[in-house]
Amino acid sequence: MNIKTYFFILLIFIPVGIFSQDYSVKGKVYDVNNSPISFANIVLLNTETDAVVTGTSSDDSGNFFIDNIASEKYIIKVSFIGFKDFSKEIEVDKNLDFATIILEEDKEDLEEVTIITKKPTIKKEADRLVFNIANTALSEGNMLEVLKSTPGVLIVDESIIIKHFEPVVYINNRKVHITGDELIQLLEGTPASHIKSIEVITNPPANYDASSGSVLNIIMEKNLITGYKGSVFANYTQGDFPRYNAGIANFYKTDKFNISTNYSFTRSKIDRESDEEINYINNGEIYEKWFSNINRNRWSDSHNLNLNFDYFIDDSNTLSFNSNLLFLPYYKYIAKGEVDVTDNQNNLLYNFNSRNTSRDNKYNLAFDLNYTHKFKNASKLSFNSHYTAYDYDRKQEVLSNYFFPGSPNDSNAFHSKSNQVADIFTVQVDYSLPISETESFSVGVKTSLIENKSDISHFDEVGGNQTYNPANSDAFNYYEDIFAAYVSYAKNWGKWDLSAGFRLEQTNIEGDSPLTNLIDKQDYFKVFPTFNLSSKLTESTSLYVNYNRSVDRPKYQDLNSFKYFLNDNTVVVGNPNLQPAFIDKFVIGTSINDTYTIEAYYNHSIDNFLELPIQDNIDNQLVYTPVNIEKTIEFGFDFSTYFNVTNSWFVYFVTSFYNIQDQVHNADVQLKKDTWSNYSVLSNDFAFLKDRSLTANFTMVYIGKNQQGFQDVKTRLATDLAIKKTVLNNRGTISLSASDLFNTQGYSVTSRYLNQNNRRDFKEPNRYIKLGLSYKLGNSNLETNERIKELKERDRLEK
Repeated sequence: MNIKTYFFILLIFIPVGIFSQDYSVKGKVYDVNNSPISFANIVLLNTETDAVVTGTSSDDSGNFFIDNIASEKYIIKVSFIGFKDFSKEIEVDKNLDFATIILEEDKEDLEEVTIITKKPTIKKEADRLVFNIANTALSEGNMLEVLKSTPGVLIVDESIIIKHFEPVVYINNRKVHITGDELIQLLEGTPASHIKSIEVITNPPANYDASSGSVLNIIMEKNLITGYKGSVFANYTQGDFPRYNAGIANFYKTDKFNISTNYSFTRSKIDRESDEEINYINNGEIYEKWFSNINRNRWSDSHNLNLNFDYFIDDSNTLSFNSNLLFLPYYKYIAKGEVDVTDNQNNLLYNFNSRNTSRDNKYNLAFDLNYTHKFKNASKLSFNSHYTAYDYDRKQEVLSNYFFPGSPNDSNAFHSKSNQVADIFTVQVDYSLPISETESFSVGVKTSLIENKSDISHFDEVGGNQTYNPANSDAFNYYEDIFAAYVSYAKNWGKWDLSAGFRLEQTNIEGDSPLTNLIDKQDYFKVFPTFNLSSKLTESTSLYVNYNRSVDRPKYQDLNSFKYFLNDNTVVVGNPNLQPAFIDKFVIGTSINDTYTIEAYYNHSIDNFLELPIQDNIDNQLVYTPVNIEKTIEFGFDFSTYFNVTNSWFVYFVTSFYNIQDQVHNADVQLKKDTWSNYSVLSNDFAFLKDRSLTANFTMVYIGKNQQGFQDVKTRLATDLAIKKTVLNNRGTISLSASDLFNTQGYSVTSRYLNQNNRRDFKEPNRYIKLGLSYKLGNSNLETNERIKELKERDRLEK
């Protein structure tokens, strides 16, 4: 689907009268117990025909507001499932304010309706977007499914993306302490029934680590009632190969403590395939062409166990213990390659095949201890300590067979053993003080101590004998200490809101290779300010501006200098000279009617880094290595809207036009490249049946041709369809989903710069059908207090 089609759909739904009419009607909707009713339908009807003229829904506080109303007589009608309708004739000749409208319960309706599902709501704030899903159809799935439906969040190739960057994921403002692939498994194996909202924080305040350029914060419901609740689930997915996962979640509360445990098991086989073409260059001319087909299969079994325990010492003191344990006892990876080598006239010179087999196992254990004290003046002091133990082992075997026309054939074989062990320890203290009802102040300090050790032993096989190869064997020890302090201030006055702060971080890094006696040190002290200012220009329009500075530190493996051979001619190697990237972000935006948002943004990055395939035209190798890009500039314009087309059809649409420019200037290289691109998302949520127990979501994500470093990435279109039905008195859920409906998620990456001339076409395992079942145990009306603790450093662990 092209861009014109998206805009056509958008124009159909935008109300024509947004800039016309004169008066407004507002008020509140409550029940007889003086509790607000959210998502009640409020409509104005024509007094003669009963036709709907305009309408809205009440928010989480029961408030509603309808503007742009012509001066005329109407019937206002307020309705919500389980309550009697409220109707009254009104004359709109000025702005009307219904202080409170009370809805009475309809007992007959309540006997018929056993499931009441609300619609998700979206609230745009200056520094974040809040997506409320509590008690909606989305809460019947898992966390990963919720993120796929969250505005501003993209799930691309098993990665979570916000504004072209991978965010830091928090749960209840506490960092999830696992690596990227483990995070996907955790989210897919965790029920969403306990989620209250998702916060997409594009400008994190100063209490977040400076490396949190953007944050995805999952807010869990707080438990109010003692007792037990839980759920079990199972999913079966059929793609090129089958995979499945299952798990159980339990929660129990008394007056003195909360305890929750989650366990999930995942077994999968994933197939990936790519076609590659490398044109090796000598003196500006192509002298060899390599055409490759590479098939990658991955088998894995993983176990994830999460334990959370809160002890309420008294009304002012709480002690908590949390752990997240991940075990990967079985992991098998086989990559098969078929390569034809020709000259510049496509005459075959020789061909070869390769087989890379590796078997891995790992554990990733995280533990947190947290203490919180509330003072009588409503201020709060919290202390958190964290420890991570990480261990990853890999055994690899590689065999390559070469076939030469008219010459004897040849073969080459080697194997390797590698290991990575990491220990992370952090301590953090935070103090927050509400100065008044409109002012707050917070301050904190944090210390992080990281030690990472890795090694690889390489053995060549010649004539059936194994020979240790010291040139391709190495070890790397990495030490990182971060000392941080922050201060933050927030104030509201009238129509203005301000939040600002700054964070100080001193970073000390040392990396050494014991076998080569090479030592690399980096020490730097930086200030990271953050600023948000918003103003309510009118009742329906707000303007905001924000700025923040962040750092992107290299992963430990990125700095590791030893070589890891995927086959004879493909190598992964770290870069010990890699520098951290510093990013400045500016945003100015406006929100209209809490429905339309327009933003302009500008990002400026120094030493941005990413892994690039660099072809070695002397040794005919493709070397994957992380490199710094001197300067990256990105600017763009975003438009988003979310609204109800009907009472049962909710639409979210966003489109972003942006330009990325990369620059490298030094004595040897003068390189500059920029690309305009677009990404657009159209998400539709539907509810069927009177009790809304049948729901569906259809989402399309368009990612236009874009730039990664100096590589061109071709267009792709992702399509997802999900259908859910609640059964067994709202305790059970059956779901059926399909991904990549039109088989359009494959993409290609091309490098055409300097002496680089290569192309890779990827077929990702995105096309599948999934069947899911879940069932709620115990008292399903309980709300949970699950938490997973914070730590920024753990996501930098790599295999």
